[in-house]
Amino acid sequence: MLKLYGAPICATCREVKQQLDGKGIPYEYIDITESTKNLRAFLAMRDSLSAYDAVKAEGRIGIPTFVWEDGSVTLDTDWLAAGGACTDC
Repeated sequence: MLKLYGAPICATCREVKQQLDGKGIPYEYIDITESTKNLRAFLAMRDSLSAYDAVKAEGRIGIPTFVWEDGSVTLDTDWLAAGGACTDC
C-alpha cells in the first residue's frame, strides 16, 4: 500500500490527502508530528536517501513524501494530476 508521510500543518499535505481520498486511492497516512516514533522513521529515511538532497539544501522538510509498495520514494505530486498511480516514480 502507498504510504504518505506528512503533517496536518502542511497545506500541500492536506491537499494531497484530499486528492487521494477524492480519487479513491488507498494509502496509509503517517503524520510525522503525531509521535516521536513517526518523526524518527521519517528523519531516518530523509537523512539516508538522495531524493531529499535538493529539499534539504533549500531548508525544506521534504513532505509530502510518497513511499510506494516497492520501497521507491518520491516527493513529486504531479502524478496525482494525471489521475492515477505514479508510473515512473
